[in-house]
Amino acid sequence: MTFDFEAGITAVIGPNGCGKSNIVDSIKWVIGEQSAKALRGDEMTDVIFNGCATRRGMALCEVTLVLDQVGGHHGLEGEEVAITRRLTATGRARTSSTASRAACATSKTCSWTPASAPRPTR
Repeated sequence: MTFDFEAGITAVIGPNGCGKSNIVDSIKWVIGEQSAKALRGDEMTDVIFNGCATRRGMALCEVTLVLDQVGGHHGLEGEEVAITRRLTATGRARTSSTASRAACATSKTCSWTPASAPRPTR
């Protein structure tokens, strides 16, 4: 699923149960949230879709957040930076970014990488 937030967006609205909180949780998770409780779960693997009556469960969860128009700000190269976080049902996790390691080492912009997570890879 892709959400394009065009200039000027101020709210995500919809009826109860449509997934508004899931959007917020996925953004928090991809930028490094380490508390399963902050993501409405008991353990981190709870972010993986467990299935329902009409759909089977998934083996992994992956979120990519693309920030555009960063061009040269905070030592980042290019117009876009993509941050991806992936977690498998076995608990194997991976965090990556298109930002260079040098930029991440010298910039507060990449401070999203939690100390326990692997360093961003190119």
